Amino acid sequence: MKVPTLEQLKYPIGQPNVPDTISEDQIKTWITILEEFPEKLKALVLDLNEEQLNTPYRKDGWTVRQVIHHLADSHHHSYIRFKWTLTEKNPVIKAYFEQDWAELHDSKMAPIALSLNALASTHAKLVYFLRGVPKEDLTQYFIHPETNANVRLDTNIGIYAWHSQHHYAHIENLMLRKGWV
Repeated sequence: MKVPTLEQLKYPIGQPNVPDTISEDQIKTWITILEEFPEKLKALVLDLNEEQLNTPYRKDGWTVRQVIHHLADSHHHSYIRFKWTLTEKNPVIKAYFEQDWAELHDSKMAPIALSLNALASTHAKLVYFLRGVPKEDLTQYFIHPETNANVRLDTNIGIYAWHSQHHYAHIENLMLRKGWV
């Protein structure tokens, strides 16, 4: 087996590539990815043992457990950002230090079922919410304080569909490299 490069380990499906013009079909596809992701992730990781959960997906990377807890934390933030954006005029969102959060006790030690359940609930609410948002409202945006970027809601749907697949690939590729599947 060819040894992957650091870039391939960091970005196994590549960097996010959200088009400037986003079609309704693309939004539907991304929402379907978000809808299916929690069950797909659960099926992937459910049989991993403690040693496997505590294995980093790459050198100096997070463990599988930290990735799962990160997904629940990050996607919860995203859900809130959607709601802020539709209830406030171009809000400056609250950023968080995801690397520091990954070092907290719960991210390093908590059972993954906590975050798998939270992710399932968050995604169910997010998908229900997104399917009810009128297309014209998806052009509203929030401001990310770290970059001062205006992030449109339709773009954010694509980013989080990518984020789901990105971290899924981290775990799946580790499992393949280790022969766990």
